[in-house]
This record gives sequence, C-alpha cells and structure tokens, in this order.
Amino acid sequence: MTTSEIALFVYDNLMKGEDQHEWLASARSLGEATTTPQYALVDLGTSGALVQGGFVAVTGELYALSPAALAALDVHRGHPILHRRTAIRLADGREAEAYLLSMEQAAGCRRVREGDWRKRRGAPGATRSRDNSPLVSWAKRRFDPSR
Repeated sequence: MTTSEIALFVYDNLMKGEDQHEWLASARSLGEATTTPQYALVDLGTSGALVQGGFVAVTGELYALSPAALAALDVHRGHPILHRRTAIRLADGREAEAYLLSMEQAAGCRRVREGDWRKRRGAPGATRSRDNSPLVSWAKRRFDPSR
C-alpha cells in the first residue's frame, strides 16, 4: 500500500458482487479480512452497519483507496452524521478505517449473527431457515387468508 492510500474495511453492499461495489471501482483490493470479535453487524435493509461493542468477528474485504475516492465515499455513506469513519482493528493485527454506526443509532436493528453480510437472512443465495415457532405459525394463520 502506498503512503497516500488509506485502507478501508467494507462489510456490506460495498463488497465485490454487491449492488454498491462500483463505489470502489478506483480502489485496489487487498483481499478478505475479518475484524477482532468486538463488533456487531446490523442490517439496515439496503445496507449494513458495523457497531462497536459487540462480540462478533465481522467478515469483509479490505481496499486501498486514494484520499479523493475516500472523500467521495464519505459523502455517500453520510460521514460523520450517519456513519462515522473510524480506525478499527482487524483479526490479523492490522488497522483499517471502517464506517461505524453508534449503538444508539443501531437500536432496534436486526443483528447479522454470523457477522457475514452475505449470509444474512433473506440475502440472495443465503440459506433460509424455516421458523415454525408457535408465534410464527399463529401469524401465518392469522394474516395469510389462504391458510
């Protein structure tokens, strides 16, 4: 990595194959990476968010970006109002920048327990589990007129 490049850890729709990966078109891939197990990954619907203070090692990708590319991405991600770009520690000891959401902002958001955006429930290609709990069964009977 050159001295003018910044390492950025991405964990959601910015990853390769995801719908907003084009924002990293000018970036250089540094490969897959995982955080230390002190974060939570939450599902915001169209994107995810990394939250400090969890117990999950989050899987993602590492990219080297120019300061100009990072500035454009900062605007896109709403830094510093929505997401705050912060230095994080990776499992291999390296440090990288990542976009984090505060614990308060993430309140009520569904956690991605596996720490892997691509394995979240409802993701294309994700393994879907059937929930046959009594509450789900009741809701299906109550709200599905064909049952």
